[in-house]
Amino acid sequence: MMEKEKSILKTLAPYNSRQSSRQMHVFPLLISSLLSSLFLLFLSYSSSSSSSSSLILSHSAVAHADFCSGRYLYVYDLPDKFNAGILRDCRTIFPWVDMCPYVANMGLGPHLNETGSVLTGDGWHITNQWVLEVIFHNRIRQYECLTANSSQADAFFVPYYVGLDTGRNLWRPNITLLERDSLLVELFQLLKSRPEWSAKGGRDHFILSGRATWDLQRDDDRGNQWGGKLLMLPEVKNMTVLLIESNAWARNEFAIPYPTNFHPSNESHVVTWQAKVRSTNRPWLFSFAGARRPGQAGSIRDQLFHQCLKSIRCKLLDCASAGSNCDIPVTTMSLFQSSSFCLQPPGDTPTRRSAFDSMLAGCIPVFFTPHSAYTQYQWYLPNNYSEYSVYIPDDEVREGRVSIEEVLLKYSEEEIGNMKEKVVSMIPTLIYKDPSYKLESVRDAFDVAVDGVLRRVKSIIGN
Repeated sequence: MMEKEKSILKTLAPYNSRQSSRQMHVFPLLISSLLSSLFLLFLSYSSSSSSSSSLILSHSAVAHADFCSGRYLYVYDLPDKFNAGILRDCRTIFPWVDMCPYVANMGLGPHLNETGSVLTGDGWHITNQWVLEVIFHNRIRQYECLTANSSQADAFFVPYYVGLDTGRNLWRPNITLLERDSLLVELFQLLKSRPEWSAKGGRDHFILSGRATWDLQRDDDRGNQWGGKLLMLPEVKNMTVLLIESNAWARNEFAIPYPTNFHPSNESHVVTWQAKVRSTNRPWLFSFAGARRPGQAGSIRDQLFHQCLKSIRCKLLDCASAGSNCDIPVTTMSLFQSSSFCLQPPGDTPTRRSAFDSMLAGCIPVFFTPHSAYTQYQWYLPNNYSEYSVYIPDDEVREGRVSIEEVLLKYSEEEIGNMKEKVVSMIPTLIYKDPSYKLESVRDAFDVAVDGVLRRVKSIIGN
């Protein structure tokens, strides 16, 4: 019996020896007193339990703090004209393409409902290759270690859609170079007025462009030069810049994957897709999807067309021919799934979105210049490029000194199998998840990019 109960009973004991007429009154008093005592004990226990719950919550908060220590991001809340306003003006982004369907749905584009047997499963969209800024911005809103306290932040993200802004001004008639970069100049006036920028001069800040580095390197405002000048601003030299294609010699530029059409919303979509491409029958030794570049000096595409057309082991998809449907994901992914090797020559610049589409299909990429992948996506691709790809120097192909087919035939089935498995294992970190969902067990291209930024900031400014 509890001490408090014993004390109560002892106090009531004298009353128990009295005449029975009074016992009828004593008994209810005893019951009432016992209930009161038990109620007090319950309150005492409840208070103790509450303290334990607080302790548990405290431990949970500490665990989250430990998890986020060194990983806190602060996202600037910029005026709409730097991001959402550009999307509202989506019909002006490209003069020949209505980008409104592509910037919708958080940048994923229209949902692809009819996937057939080629794109088995959910998570497929028609995603434009220039919309990475929109996808990344929506993904960062789901980041688990965001902070509204800028003094707590380890890195600062500037959500300005510089690639889309630059792109819409490249072909706008009667616009001066100063007008082309007016929003960019205004942005940095705003940033430099903020204490977050002043604290470290922007060295802990990062920005993203969905265009290649070469579109953002205009060095002055004279004449009719190409591109914007983001990367030439002295302030930007302190920042970390993420792009779909970087300048390999720029210390602050880092390439991250082009967006593909696959944006899974749960872990099973990823696993199911990987299992599918592992087991797909591949009747073609190699394939090429693309168009010739007749006016491009140094292009090897004519040679690729020539070599593929004369080989019984190669499948060609001429994207310049009528009805080729290269913009339809089912068409290109069907080709890549049926091929062991996929040729990835330079396009307008050294890199191609097609390289990521082909790896998504489990096809081993064949590169012809190191700048198509090896000097670019160093946070994503193995340093030993022979683990997942084949390299054939472009000058040997251009001069007709090498047969692509003969090179590829030298690989044994075991070697091809090992390389394909490496490609398939890389798929999760080469895609961007659907920003509407959290996939805690799958690290995607966004996660790799953020980790890379945080490592760089730490190396520059210390803990």
